[in-house]
Amino acid sequence: MAAPPSSTTTGVIAKDVDRKCVETVVGFLQRVGSSSYIPDNMSTKDFYSNVVGVHLKVHQIQRGRVTCFFSVKPAVANAYGGVHGGAVGAIAERMAIACARTVVSEDREIFLAELSLSYLYAAPKNFAAFAMWFSVPETQSVLIVDASVSRSGKTVTVVAVDFKFKESGKVYYSCHATFFNMPVAKL
Repeated sequence: MAAPPSSTTTGVIAKDVDRKCVETVVGFLQRVGSSSYIPDNMSTKDFYSNVVGVHLKVHQIQRGRVTCFFSVKPAVANAYGGVHGGAVGAIAERMAIACARTVVSEDREIFLAELSLSYLYAAPKNFAAFAMWFSVPETQSVLIVDASVSRSGKTVTVVAVDFKFKESGKVYYSCHATFFNMPVAKL
């Protein structure tokens, strides 16, 4: 295993930046773990699939639709107690691929051309990560992640992915993924 990076490493700071501002930024980055050591086993190919997959539980699979439950735990939370945007993007991508595969045949490759994420509401404050960061009683929130094919043709498939709070049904994140369906090679 490689040794952790040295904590004495310094970056270049512009002379016109206030020292107090630099200290605030560095403090924030250290609190959220940006200078933390990443173990070798977490640097393997496609490691994030394991991190993301453990939070999803399949609820329903139909042609053109996939629904999962997403348990919000500290591993996918940001410093403010909400779901980290990277986790939303990774889950949206995986859900969109799974949903597209229900209508695009396995012999055709699909290529993600676009993934857009819209944050419609702030994450509710009873996420497990909020409890961890602010020392309040922990509750585990569950979101319903619903992916459905909006359009599928010969060369393009579009999938909509919504993240809804299980208790209220309110949509928190809305995502759209566009895939190019690669033609089957003719030999």
